[in-house]
Amino acid sequence: MPLAGFFSASLGPTTFALPAHAMKFHGTKNYVATQDLMLSVNAAITLQRPLLVKGEPGTGKTMLAEEVAAALDMPLLQWHIKSTTKAQQGLYEYDAVSRLRDSQLSDIDGGERVKDIQNYIVKGVLWQAFTADKPVALLIDEIDKADIEFPNDLLREIDRMEFYCYETRELIKAKHRPLVFITSNNEKELPDAFLRRCFFHYIKFPDATTMQSIVDVHFPGLKKELVSAAMKTFFDVRNLPGLKKKPSTSELLDWLKLLMAEDIPAEALQSKDDKMAVPPLVGALLKNEQDTTLFEKLMFMQRHNR
Repeated sequence: MPLAGFFSASLGPTTFALPAHAMKFHGTKNYVATQDLMLSVNAAITLQRPLLVKGEPGTGKTMLAEEVAAALDMPLLQWHIKSTTKAQQGLYEYDAVSRLRDSQLSDIDGGERVKDIQNYIVKGVLWQAFTADKPVALLIDEIDKADIEFPNDLLREIDRMEFYCYETRELIKAKHRPLVFITSNNEKELPDAFLRRCFFHYIKFPDATTMQSIVDVHFPGLKKELVSAAMKTFFDVRNLPGLKKKPSTSELLDWLKLLMAEDIPAEALQSKDDKMAVPPLVGALLKNEQDTTLFEKLMFMQRHNR
């Protein structure tokens, strides 16, 4: 039975139990969320489905989970995926090596520790999320970095919110269904069966107005002239044809931080004839030699009116 004053949904075997007033995400003072993004977060909460978030690197996918968790007053567990990550690591791992070592030293403490296999079960983030005493948010970050079978290996656990530990012969079932965020940079396609179990949102690259709001959040005291010149230069660079890697929101923020640290004036970002100039500290925006070379060639052609 849900606690008084709490909301409980019953679309799956395990339910959320969150304060009714906290069931909606409305953005935070540290994160500029568009209306469609807030709708997607709230839809995932209502459906009790993982929210699969895609978008360019640096558009705030990971930070979204952090801010939603903070806004809803939920602890956040994070699982950052690498190319070598296996699904089993998110559930648990049995440390047989440590148990063998301890058994060889059992004369020291009588072998009491070795007798209890629980001492050698390393709980993964899913185990921690399932057994938490209060609802938690769970971030599975950059799932597309893992092997292609990784999402399939988590299908049942995410869908049924339970798994079996063979070493201890116990069924680990979620006390509360966690609010799951899954991010992807689109490096690999995800299986259809996995996608069916998620609510999907693609974070579009911010337009100039939204980007201005993001900059204002991070640099509220920045001079308007510098922000205006930096934004124009940023979008000019981003819109250059042929760039291998376009600069992202996080790179704009890094660049602005450097411009402030070096006390670079707005005039240094544009040439006198209002044509694009090579901006100072361009290495914060362009991250490979191909793009840097292309940019320099375009600037050379522009100066010579060709």
